[in-house]
Amino acid sequence: MINILFFAQIQQETGKERIELDTEEITVKELREYLINQLKINQVSESMVAVNEAYALDTDIVRAGDTVAIIPPVSGG
Repeated sequence: MINILFFAQIQQETGKERIELDTEEITVKELREYLINQLKINQVSESMVAVNEAYALDTDIVRAGDTVAIIPPVSGG
């Protein structure tokens, strides 16, 4: 299982703080595509992704037991 945490607008949009994805491994890019295509969370394409508290690239691999944070862009001044 991969634990996926949502923050800010994504948490409000989904009504969930977290979900679990039942897979052994997936790239960050594949994870983004899953969240966009299967769960219709379009903001994921613009969001930062952190795996185990470190920012991740789309080519990084997420493995079972990892925790992924989806952090949408913020604006402010």
